[in-house]
Amino acid sequence: MSSSPTLAAGAEAPVFYDDGHHHPEQGTLLGFWLYLMSDCLIFAVLFGCYAVLGRSYAAGPSGADLFDLPLVAANTAMLLFSSITYGFAMLQMQAGRKNGVLLWLGITGLFGLAFLSLELYEFAHLIHEGAGPQRSAFLSSFFTLVGTHGLHVTFGIIWLVTLMVQVNRGGLILENKRRLVCLSMFWHFLDVVWIGVFTFVYLMGTLP
Repeated sequence: MSSSPTLAAGAEAPVFYDDGHHHPEQGTLLGFWLYLMSDCLIFAVLFGCYAVLGRSYAAGPSGADLFDLPLVAANTAMLLFSSITYGFAMLQMQAGRKNGVLLWLGITGLFGLAFLSLELYEFAHLIHEGAGPQRSAFLSSFFTLVGTHGLHVTFGIIWLVTLMVQVNRGGLILENKRRLVCLSMFWHFLDVVWIGVFTFVYLMGTLP
């Protein structure tokens, strides 16, 4: 016996007007803004933890003893340059130049990789000097805050490479433009967070 419902005599078949293909206007951007706000809360908690624990050295080294400001300044420059080059990619997108978009996205990715390389070098140097995250509450909060930002940059680079493949295959279609805009907001957000890290953690950490 069939389990499918049967229509009463003389009844018309139901008509569905939503075929599932409608995409709400600006829905993706709104959802992405909500995601960024949640990320803001995560970093706010991490900054708060560092504010509480940043002077708990447990008779160990302080930021003034450990931080190499010229190295951190070079690292900061890499991330800021990547934000500028991503802006150039967006200008190329508005002009409809696919190759220009791919070129500037590639340069942005290289700057991002340079940033991560310097950060990993800093972490490895600190751990080699015996200043790992288990040494004190200060270092635990430092590694957590800076490492979380580094993970975001890593995911951003993976997203960037994926988007380069999509643009290369599909061109500057509406969906790819929307993805480029979302990644742009994410990348600039990471820049803003890093400026906070550079100022609050590194610059203030070297003060006596």
